[in-house]
Amino acid sequence: MIHTRVIVVKNPDEMGKAAADLFETAIAAKPACVIGLATGSTPLPLYRELIAREKAGKIDFSRVRSANLDEYKGLAPDHPQSYRKFMQENLFDHISIKPENTIVPLGLAEDIPAMCQAYEDQIEDWGGVDLQLLGIGHDGHIGFNEPEDTFPGMTHEVKLTDMTIDANKRFFDSIDDVPKAAVTMGIGTIMAAKKIVMVVTGADKKEILRKTFWGPVDPQVPSSILQFHPDVTLICDEAAYPF
Repeated sequence: MIHTRVIVVKNPDEMGKAAADLFETAIAAKPACVIGLATGSTPLPLYRELIAREKAGKIDFSRVRSANLDEYKGLAPDHPQSYRKFMQENLFDHISIKPENTIVPLGLAEDIPAMCQAYEDQIEDWGGVDLQLLGIGHDGHIGFNEPEDTFPGMTHEVKLTDMTIDANKRFFDSIDDVPKAAVTMGIGTIMAAKKIVMVVTGADKKEILRKTFWGPVDPQVPSSILQFHPDVTLICDEAAYPF
């Protein structure tokens, strides 16, 4: 754990406020900044707080650009369980960010590699991600970068593990409906962000947090690569903190 700053909070709402402080600072310093965003239940307190702060006049999203970590392969943007739909309902529809300034990988792309390259090109054209939000999976996946023998570089298609499919089945009618593949930013794309904020809640994440920041760097624990990033802030609740 070389550079990581750790903020331990009492509950998810405090986590949302602490993370929102970092977003507010980043946007104030660079109104047209690029933020990398994540889906799932953990970021929801942050998104609620960001919406409230813009309504209160503390944040202005009108020039901000955003790039999402990932999307299920095969789901249309308006599918109830697509990550584009999630972002619209939980953040984009409630703030002043311009639709053309929000990108999410296209799960229905006919040519996935070409779409992935275009995604990388768009992020590069914007000048790179200034602040990347991350959650973490029980196996250490960040985005949908699952445990592998190497750290994948750029945005790519990935086959989801049984653990990830099982973790996501609660969002679908049955486990058979859970997509078996996704498109995700690569580890290299994530590590290229200037600043990273990871939000984690719950005792079930305690062990993987210990491995991530206090264990060896190993592609079998994809999140452990974050130990090599120069500016990571971990915000976790007391239940998730390993010590």
